[in-house]
Amino acid sequence: MANKRTLKQTINSICEELLVECIAASLYGNDGHEGNDALMYTIIRMQADFTSRISHPEPGMKPNLYYKTLREQFSVQVSDIIDQINSL
Repeated sequence: MANKRTLKQTINSICEELLVECIAASLYGNDGHEGNDALMYTIIRMQADFTSRISHPEPGMKPNLYYKTLREQFSVQVSDIIDQINSL
C-alpha cells in the first residue's frame, strides 16, 4: 500500500484532470451547461469524499483490504465520469 499522502495526491490529480476535461467538453461541446455543472459538482464531491475516507478508515477492517476496496471504488466512479464526459 502506498502512503496516504501519495494516495491523496493521486486522487487529487485525477479529479483535477477530470475537471479540466469536463470544462473543455463544456466549452467545445453542445450547449448543455446544466449537465456540465452537475458533472463538475459530482467530481468535486467525489474528490472530497475519497480524500476524507483516506484519513478515516473504517474500524474493524484490515488496512490493506480497506485501501484496496477504496481504490477499486474510486476507479469505478472515475470510469463512470469519463463515460459521462464522452457523452457530452
